[in-house]
Amino acid sequence: MGYGAAAAVTERESLAPGGGEQRAARRRLPLRGELALAALPTATVLLVLFLVQMLSNQRLLFASLASSAFLIYLDPEHGTNRVRTLLISQLSAAVLGLGGYRLLGAGYHAAALAMTATILVMIVADAVHPPAVSTALSFSLRAGPEGNLVLFALAVGITAVLVILQRAAVWTLARHAARR
Repeated sequence: MGYGAAAAVTERESLAPGGGEQRAARRRLPLRGELALAALPTATVLLVLFLVQMLSNQRLLFASLASSAFLIYLDPEHGTNRVRTLLISQLSAAVLGLGGYRLLGAGYHAAALAMTATILVMIVADAVHPPAVSTALSFSLRAGPEGNLVLFALAVGITAVLVILQRAAVWTLARHAARR
């Protein structure tokens, strides 16, 4: 398969930069602005970790959401970080990882099945969010029978709200910087 089909590639929303191909890369803000933008994803991950600590012993199942939060900080407008993309990729990865674990037990075969199926779903659904591959692996390689799919879905929901808040924060900080 060649790279000649550039038009087909640009139609894939989850791979497109937010605002279309014509948009400039996110401008780096002054240090204070960057720290302000990083605060919200950091607080979100800490909240999710706190909830997990209170409700579960399977903490590593939620590690990929930290990568999701950082990607959202880096470029909340990118197609990879859309709410739809985040929800489809992360939740399908969790279900596929859990399915692989239940079908084949924890190990290489379950992980290979879950990872491959997750990549396939993300491509077919146009919901490419790379941290979801880690989610599939975490659920398929997990230790113990403790179920955390509902808790993970709640954590993904919190992370999806982060997308909206982060976009608002970028807009507010950019507007404030433009006034100076």
